[in-house]
Amino acid sequence: MPAPGPAGQRKPREGAKQQQVLAMLRRPEGATVVQIAEATGWQAHTVRGFFAGLKRRQGIAARLLSGSGRSVPARKGAKGSYTVYRITEAG
Repeated sequence: MPAPGPAGQRKPREGAKQQQVLAMLRRPEGATVVQIAEATGWQAHTVRGFFAGLKRRQGIAARLLSGSGRSVPARKGAKGSYTVYRITEAG
């Protein structure tokens, strides 16, 4: 078992799925759960769990970007939630 690292944020490996998701969430337009799931191969519940883990372990919160909870679909005919998320650094 690896020893716990110093307190603070952990940096994901370069090219890791976590790094890919963080880049998607930092885009000005944000990303939907569907977009992230398709890009990573994760299930929707795994994406939402990743959001919770970011907040707990790294102090990064995935926030709702659109006030109504609905936005433009990820792509025409995409199934699932169209809620758009974006990260905001906790401070």
